[in-house]
Amino acid sequence: MHSTTLLSLLTVAAAANAACTPPTNQLPATGAVKCPVVFDGRVKTASQLSDFDSASTSIFNPDYVKGQNLKWSQILQFPEAAGNAHFDDTTYKPFEVTLSDASIFQTQRGFRRAGLQFKGDTNNGSPGTTGVKTIHFSIKLDPQRALNLSHEYLLVWHESAAYDANQFNFEAGAILGQGSLPKDTYKVLDRSNKQIWSTPILKDTWQNFAVTLDFNKNTLQVYYSKGDEPLKSATSAVSNNNAGEGQYQVGMLKKPTGTSDVVNSGYQESNLNEGLIYGSLFVEDSANGCVSV
Repeated sequence: MHSTTLLSLLTVAAAANAACTPPTNQLPATGAVKCPVVFDGRVKTASQLSDFDSASTSIFNPDYVKGQNLKWSQILQFPEAAGNAHFDDTTYKPFEVTLSDASIFQTQRGFRRAGLQFKGDTNNGSPGTTGVKTIHFSIKLDPQRALNLSHEYLLVWHESAAYDANQFNFEAGAILGQGSLPKDTYKVLDRSNKQIWSTPILKDTWQNFAVTLDFNKNTLQVYYSKGDEPLKSATSAVSNNNAGEGQYQVGMLKKPTGTSDVVNSGYQESNLNEGLIYGSLFVEDSANGCVSV
């Protein structure tokens, strides 16, 4: 009788433990956005590629910055095997920006370029260039569309309204004129194109970044993590010239090699098929030190 009772208790306990054990295919916990979102570039799971071609359905500017004869539905892809990025729960999905031989913006024949701009991020008077703002983004490599790291790539940047400078550049590859910098790293460069931080490019995992721009104090600060780890400060708030307003761009600007006129000439491969996967893309208001991690 006692053994029967004990067996019953053990059976109940085992069932309770099984009920509390999460299934092995459950998605990992993701980071929580805790600050007011100014621009949201996270792509809803129900989004279609054609949504990016129209101002009425796209979360980005459908007209810029891309090859003149291309639509965004021809540039972007939805990589099914990428998994969720740090701030993307089941509501959102990653997207991939690709480059091809047709990725020539206007007459800039030296570049291959596809840069997304947030809807509402105007060149002058943008809410993204006042107070303190943090841009978040996660990146993952696509082994089927590998980058050629002998070139310099701008991947996330903020361009001034006069188009004469970038307040910061997030880059990969071989930086022109700075041959001492390793090409297989992600780098943050300040307005004077000085590297202030870098980290190795990893395969098969998400890498998460945030850059805080304080437009009052003229500083920038970098945060970083990998996988689904919380972001941590990678630098202190360093001095930077954040003046000049302008807009954020997210995607790829691939510079040529073999020329001093990178905008208009230089070497680019033919039959280009490169891409980079993005997720967790948004700009938040970091007033009073608020940064989502």
